[in-house]
This record gives sequence, structure tokens and C-alpha cells, in this order.
Amino acid sequence: MATTILYGINAVTSLVERSPRKIDELVISENKNRRIDALLTSAAEAGVRVRSESTQRFADALSAEGIDHEAVHQGVFARCQAKEPLSEDALLSLVRKVDKPFLLVLDGVTDPHNIGACIRSACAAGADAVIVPKDKSAGLSAVSRKVASGAAEITPLVIVTNLARCLQKLQSENVWVMGAAGESSTSLYDLDLRGGLALVMGSEGSGMRRLTRETCDQLFAIPMAPDIESLNVSVASGICLFEARRQRS
Repeated sequence: MATTILYGINAVTSLVERSPRKIDELVISENKNRRIDALLTSAAEAGVRVRSESTQRFADALSAEGIDHEAVHQGVFARCQAKEPLSEDALLSLVRKVDKPFLLVLDGVTDPHNIGACIRSACAAGADAVIVPKDKSAGLSAVSRKVASGAAEITPLVIVTNLARCLQKLQSENVWVMGAAGESSTSLYDLDLRGGLALVMGSEGSGMRRLTRETCDQLFAIPMAPDIESLNVSVASGICLFEARRQRS
């Protein structure tokens, strides 16, 4: 199984609490604080192997793993087994097992910070998976995993070759595909989001691509004050996900 690096106290703590067996090694800087002390206690209880390094050796170890020296690592990283993205076939299998699938689709979102934040919101809202296209999209990197704060190890990411075709397959499985488009006259709050659902969000700049837009069953907009043109995609995703969560509850 492939390995990856997860850094930052929140992300690593979540992994220790949820999936300690996936951790090969926890590495900490000698400059400890209360939060790291609490993490070490949890790691000891879970039987996670811990290595303490000097500040310089910690920085060298992080650099050797390909993590930028300016990354906000907070003095801790974990070398762990990576949760592999799902295939399109695995997605369809998952959808068929769920009564009312709840999916987030990100079209053309290339910032790993946004991908991580969207995965975190999707996990918190109870979504079954997050779907991204293979091209013109950020995947699961150390940055996106860190921002996701452990959610990337819970909510599966699905990478598909042809997003429009994937959406058509979801439609054949009774999943209603709804895309966010600022020019739509239909409000998010007028939609029925209680059935099988795929919420499609485009990039903050250009929105959804043409084929993705044309494949949607319904376009909608998030009502906003007149002076605001758009929201960051992770913020917009959170609003839509939790409106769906509200209705589905």
C-alpha cells in the first residue's frame, strides 16, 4: 500500500483517534507544547510509534518527504498508509448500496487548499463521496490532507476520467445532478435535496465547464447580496452541503 505524509496537529490527531493502525510512524519536533503533549498521550494509548527529533532534524525529515519548509506543520507529521482514491466503478458500486446517495462533485478546482476544505465540509455534512475529474483538478496531496483535518481518511475521493459521462451514469442510478451557477434564477433554497443527489460546484473563476453544465438536471444559485459576485468554492460547497443536510435530516 502506498504511503503519504500527514502534518499539522488537527489532522494528525484525527488520524490517531480514528485510524491509528494506518500510522507507520509519528515524528515530532523537540519543541513540544500542550497540544503535542495531548497528541503524544493519545498516540501512546493507541500504540503508535513515535520519534522525537531536534528542530533541525525534524525540518530535514519533513523536507526529505517533499514538504515545503513553509508548510504549517506545527511540529508534527505522520508517515501513514494512504487512503487511495476510488475508481468510477467503485463509485457506482457504492451508489448502488446506498438508499439515497449524497455526493459532492468539484469541476476544475485546482487549489489543494480548496479541495481539502471541500472534503472536510463534505465529511461533516455526511456526504458519501467527493468526485473530481482526473485532469484540471487538484487531488489528494499533503496540503489537501492537512486542510481536510482527517476527513480525507474518512470520506472517499473519486477520480474519474470523463466527468460528464460519470454524471450521466449517476443519473441512470436515480441520482439528481444539480449544479451551482450564479446566473441561475432558481434559488438553492427552492430545491428539493432529499433524494439521490450530486451537488456540482465549479471553479471560483470560470464555474463549471460547458459539458458538465449541460449534463446537470438543474442549475441553481446561492442567494447573495447584490455587491458580491461569487463565493470561494469551499464556502459555497459548505453552504450547499449543509442545506442538503438540513433537508435530509
